[in-house]
Amino acid sequence: MASSSTSSSTTTTISIGRAAIGRGHEVKVMGIINVSPESFFKGSVLTSAQEVARAAAEMQAAGAHIIDIGAMSTAPYLDTVIPVEKEVERLRVAIRAAKEGCDLPISADTPRAEAARAAAEEGADAINDVTGLKYDARMAPAAAAAGLPVIAGAYYHHDSTAPAAGGVTATVAALQESIAIAKKAGIKRGVVVDPSIGFFRKEGKGPFFTRTPDSDRTPWYERDLEVLSNIDRLVRLGPVCVSASRKSFIGHLLNLASPEDRLVPSIACEIVAAINGASIIRTHSVRETVQALTMLQLLSRSGKRL
Repeated sequence: MASSSTSSSTTTTISIGRAAIGRGHEVKVMGIINVSPESFFKGSVLTSAQEVARAAAEMQAAGAHIIDIGAMSTAPYLDTVIPVEKEVERLRVAIRAAKEGCDLPISADTPRAEAARAAAEEGADAINDVTGLKYDARMAPAAAAAGLPVIAGAYYHHDSTAPAAGGVTATVAALQESIAIAKKAGIKRGVVVDPSIGFFRKEGKGPFFTRTPDSDRTPWYERDLEVLSNIDRLVRLGPVCVSASRKSFIGHLLNLASPEDRLVPSIACEIVAAINGASIIRTHSVRETVQALTMLQLLSRSGKRL
């Protein structure tokens, strides 16, 4: 049974396709499919419709609940912006292919309204916007018109006034802004919040990194550790999606330059997030993440679903 709502939350249970998201439901695994060659983890990049269909089928067989498709990298330390026409083209092809390979709900990972509209036309079940509906002012109305739920990342425009405090406090404030934007636009299917692990930095390339005044004195990797250790403080806002898979803060802390070497610490982050209340774990490594969450479930003394 879903937990009761609080005054800060949008809703306690959100549906992405047939997947029920929220406290009281099992933690959902969201498999990442990238069709963007510029993505930071080259091992996740697929370049043909056949590869996408095969990967989607394999993720479903491994236990994924949702597929998240990205057609343009938003890595904050890379200059990865591509023409929106190219993103739309990639996204349309990939969604069609994924639907051929599996029958899981599809999330479209994009900060741009034109790409989101195209994804909705192809049958996407959710929009995953790392900028929390703030990069493109047309995004919230587009999601509302399509009747889709949104996964909103914590984000501040580079010229915005953010709280003086960083870490969890700034993250909550950014997410509250996104929830307000969604409500104003009439997004009725709900908002899943995402703390945007890896995106809060002192500086970056392209428009997708985000910063607060605290970024000048608190290293970005310490911010990520703080937020991952306090996911329970975000749950009052609504269901939480955590994406720590292969991220650069792991590489910095453990001296692992290659994303290929970051699987084990990624799993550790995902398990901590699940224990602390995350509803969705977004991952490049579906099989391993499903196994880890299943083991966590078996170890739970209460026998209740996490």
